[in-house]
Amino acid sequence: MATNTALTGRPPVVDMATWQAARDELLVREKAHTRAGDALAAARRRLPMVEFDGTVEVVGADGPVPFLDLFQGRDELVVYKHMWTDGAPHQGQCPGCTTTAWSIKDAVYLNARGVSFAFLTAGRWDEVAPYVEFMGYTEPWYSVRDLDAPLGNDMGSVTCFLRDGDRTFFTYATTSRGNEPVNSSLALLDMTPYGRREAWQDNPEGWPEAPQTDAPLGSRGTGICWYWSTDADGNPTWGPTSRPTPQWTRPDATPVTHGQQGHHD
Repeated sequence: MATNTALTGRPPVVDMATWQAARDELLVREKAHTRAGDALAAARRRLPMVEFDGTVEVVGADGPVPFLDLFQGRDELVVYKHMWTDGAPHQGQCPGCTTTAWSIKDAVYLNARGVSFAFLTAGRWDEVAPYVEFMGYTEPWYSVRDLDAPLGNDMGSVTCFLRDGDRTFFTYATTSRGNEPVNSSLALLDMTPYGRREAWQDNPEGWPEAPQTDAPLGSRGTGICWYWSTDADGNPTWGPTSRPTPQWTRPDATPVTHGQQGHHD
């Protein structure tokens, strides 16, 4: 015999016909949302672009290479610009950026459409290399330290480039919630009854409260968010022993010892 649990808030229970009617009503709005997104993508394709020197060198696993090499012979390139805190321990690097980076395991489907992918960061390569190895990231990383726009600016953004032979062009960039398409888990969470469990979301009365932390999250108040951190025991916290929870590759690892405390920019 089924028993009820002590859930704090849940959707009302109805018959299938009532559910289908409500679902059909919502589907009209979802289709409008999809078409609006298509229109934005069409406008995005019509943006102008900025030419820049593609021979400028970035530093990766094989040493300095011209930025043109990041295209890997393809015509288009998408990069994620990973924020970096000099001297921070591995777990002290930007939680939002590391969550985004952990969502990219393989760019094979981008490659099949003629698009390459890479990570750029302003960190020194001698610090970046061991971090990439520890986290187990598989896509190529490059340091753009001390470089000008459009390479060495706007960290924490998804940025797109186009190549025409040896000419390179900057075409698009987005940041903050504009980065969300990289992390498909967020879209899946939005389909669930309780959503992302973040403090800012619009919930029905009585829905579970978001787990709280002392981390300041600006206009969204306190609580977990898509880049929240915990200590090694899973308790929300913010400091030198915290770690970006969702993407941490070694949950049982002890905190990395380092002389400086990391912070989120």
